Amino acid sequence: LAFETATEACSIAVHVDGEVRERFEIAPRRHAELALPWAEQLLAEAGLAKSQLDAIAVGRGPGAFTGVRLAIAIAQGIALALDRPLLPVSTLAALAMRADGEHTIAAIDARMGEIYAASFRRAGDGVAATGDEVVVAPAEFVLPAGTGWHGVGTGFAAADGVLQARWQDRLSW
Repeated sequence: LAFETATEACSIAVHVDGEVRERFEIAPRRHAELALPWAEQLLAEAGLAKSQLDAIAVGRGPGAFTGVRLAIAIAQGIALALDRPLLPVSTLAALAMRADGEHTIAAIDARMGEIYAASFRRAGDGVAATGDEVVVAPAEFVLPAGTGWHGVGTGFAAADGVLQARWQDRLSW
């Protein structure tokens, strides 16, 4: 069972026997209202009791403080109650996994003229960070060397699209 609430999107998923069931909605300020009912619905649809869960995954950020705190509190509470491991996942890495290509820049609007961003490369079924997660002004983000980078996330539209405009010749979306 996985919870991600670090951005305006609320995303809850359950992975069962290779199949992912999920709920996703752009729902600013409604995460607390949606997260647990969606988790219950997904478990019911999958025919699972909470006691059958192997682990609880949670988006650890970066992202909105309140959203990150909410997901961690919910996931940690469930994990402790069930005595299951809690698996923290980078919000930027989860975003990068949805992108096409071998090399991805994931960026989230951090508000106040800044972005959270990191670069990733495909690694098996997932992604591996090729640098640190940073919070910077979009104009200050340094794109790693090379070509073939893909960009994903709300950070590319932040601050009037500065990041997208600056790197449009080296990125695809």
